[in-house]
Amino acid sequence: MAARTVAAPPTPRSDLAEPQIHPTAALHPLSQVSGNVRLQAHVQIAPGASVRADGGAPFFIGEGTTVHSGASIQGLGQGRVLGDDQAAYSVWVGARATITHKALIHGPAYVGEGSFVGFRSTLFNARLGKGCIVMMHALVQDVEVPPGKLVPSGMVLTSQDEADHLPDVQAADRALAQEIMGMPGDMGGQGLSAQGNLPTSQVSAAEGHPQGHPLKQSNERDGLNTMQSQRLTSEIVHQVRQFLNQGYRIGIEHADGRRYRSGVWQTCPPIQSSRESDVLAALDACLAEHGGEYVRMFGVDPVAKR
Repeated sequence: MAARTVAAPPTPRSDLAEPQIHPTAALHPLSQVSGNVRLQAHVQIAPGASVRADGGAPFFIGEGTTVHSGASIQGLGQGRVLGDDQAAYSVWVGARATITHKALIHGPAYVGEGSFVGFRSTLFNARLGKGCIVMMHALVQDVEVPPGKLVPSGMVLTSQDEADHLPDVQAADRALAQEIMGMPGDMGGQGLSAQGNLPTSQVSAAEGHPQGHPLKQSNERDGLNTMQSQRLTSEIVHQVRQFLNQGYRIGIEHADGRRYRSGVWQTCPPIQSSRESDVLAALDACLAEHGGEYVRMFGVDPVAKR
């Protein structure tokens, strides 16, 4: 009888270069950044996002770029793109780009300045020009997309002729991208704090943000027929829905300016309700109670109790 063997668990590679992270870049504790990754000023990596240069070739993530929850940036050992600095990279992501939830950027790949990659879309062996918008569930492979073009949702784009005849991005496309991003302003609007590695959707500005992005004050709807309070941005509402849809409870921590600088947080009792309206009301009350402090939320797995 043949002996059964159990594969050893994967171990981190010790020969990988260390990431080069600008002091103002914000990495959530539940994100993963490894290898020869160069993060510029005010880059924001959300919880569950993964940026792994395991192939050894460098990645470049430009200033003010946001990588949303669950997005992944990886690269092959071979294959390079030319960055704006004329050097070779496995992945180049320009300034103020947005890589949204569950999107996959797999090198060799180039994402131009101010571009937007929508939910669950994939970019592989391709160049995406400046100011392009890739909508949801699209595949962009083996092509170069000219600047300012729109890749519609669900499109499989593998022909250069098709890429050359894509429609231009329109105001309505930018508006939809802005709604998805949950932030006002241009396509490069930032969704995370530049200090303390915390999402601004979870942070109440106490001492003045270095980027001037306190919680959004708005009575507008979040695009999904839920009226927001003045303290809850559409990004917070979207994150709450993600947590609840995964079966998580919502936990909250807060810190005044002194504790925040020391990394000492005080934990509030978890919100026991799984009803969205109850959770949003509790979050709103928490922000009101701890006005002037930093506040962050996180998902709690009730089964694994972590």
